[in-house]
Amino acid sequence: MWVKICANTSLEDAQLAASAGADAVGFVFAESVRRVTPAQVRAITPHLPEGIEKYGVFVDAGLDEIAAAITECGLTGVQIHTALDPALPQRLRERFPADQGRARLKIVRALHYGSDWQERLRDSAENDAIDAVLVDSRTATLFGGTGRRFDWLEARANFLQSPRMRLIVAGGLNPQNVAEAIETLRPWGVDVVTGVEALPGKKDPAKVRAFVENARIAASKAKLEVEVEA
Repeated sequence: MWVKICANTSLEDAQLAASAGADAVGFVFAESVRRVTPAQVRAITPHLPEGIEKYGVFVDAGLDEIAAAITECGLTGVQIHTALDPALPQRLRERFPADQGRARLKIVRALHYGSDWQERLRDSAENDAIDAVLVDSRTATLFGGTGRRFDWLEARANFLQSPRMRLIVAGGLNPQNVAEAIETLRPWGVDVVTGVEALPGKKDPAKVRAFVENARIAASKAKLEVEVEA
C-alpha cells in the first residue's frame, strides 16, 4: 500500500511523514491555505531520506512552471489537476526523460469524483505517460484538501474493475476510516491532508503515525483476503 502525506508546509512535518513510514510527501504549489513556494520546498527536500518520494501538486499550471519547480526543488513526482492541457503528461515525459541515470518522473493525474469521472479514468488508463490516478472529492471552491469523502460504495465497482491501474484514494480520509476505504475500494494507494492535521497546514504527529499504521494493517488484511479467495 502506497501512502502519501500531502500538503506539507515545514521540514518538521515532512520529516514526521518520513519517520512514520510514508512512501511519499506532497507540497502544494497551487492556491491554498497550505500553499508553499519553490524556495520553501527547496529548503526542505535535501533534508529528507533519499528513498522518500517528493511530489509537487499543481492546478492548471503550465509546463514551464512545473518543470522549474521540479528542477529547483528536487521533486521526484508531480500531481496534476488540470483540464487545460491534455498533453501535459507527455510533454513532461519529453522534458524529463528517464535516462543518463535519471529516475523516471512519477506523474499522477488527479480526477474529481463526479458524473464524468469514469470516462476520464478510461482516458488516463490509456495514457502511458501517467503512472497513477488519484480520485478525490472537491467543492465549488477547493480542488482538494476538502476533508470530504466521495461515495466509496458507488465507486467500488470501477475501482475493482481496474486492478491493473494504480488508483489512489483521497478526500476525507483519516486514521479512523482509512481501513474502511482500503477494504471497500482495494486501491493501490491512499493520500491524506486534513485527516492528519492539528490545524490547516500543521500536521498532528499522532494522527500521521496512526494513519500510516492503520493503512498498512488494512492493506495486509486485504491482501490475505484476496489470496484466500484465489
